Amino acid sequence: MSAHHPGRFERGTDGPKVIMAGIDGSASSLRAAAYAAGLARRQDALLALVYVQPLLPAGAALGAPVSDTTQEIADDLAKEILASAERVRDLWRMRWEFRTFRGDAYAGLVQAAEELLADAVVVGASESAGHRFVGSVAVRLVKAGRWPVTVVP
Repeated sequence: MSAHHPGRFERGTDGPKVIMAGIDGSASSLRAAAYAAGLARRQDALLALVYVQPLLPAGAALGAPVSDTTQEIADDLAKEILASAERVRDLWRMRWEFRTFRGDAYAGLVQAAEELLADAVVVGASESAGHRFVGSVAVRLVKAGRWPVTVVP
């Protein structure tokens, strides 16, 4: 049998190695994480779950403890992910990791995707009405054109 067969599909040699999902605790981001997990499992890729801690949330101007609050959210998300993984570990034998970055959600996801060498990015659709005017993180990621981006409702 020759090494090259024109038109023949070669199984298991290509495909994504890292599928990244941006999560923030919202329902749409958790659906995006579940969708990304399914993709990663089927492709035998690493699932990278990324939370971007905002540097200056709205409460910061009023003296709210910014870093404590965002770290608390990151810790809660990590606990929730670990608990979910533990519940389904026998069903989903897959590689995954959870990372946090700091900054603007878009810039943080771009930084994460670059550092992780992500092959695909999955995010939840924005649940904020204001994004119709400013542009959601998902739309900005699509416009960046660096990775395939899936937006989960």
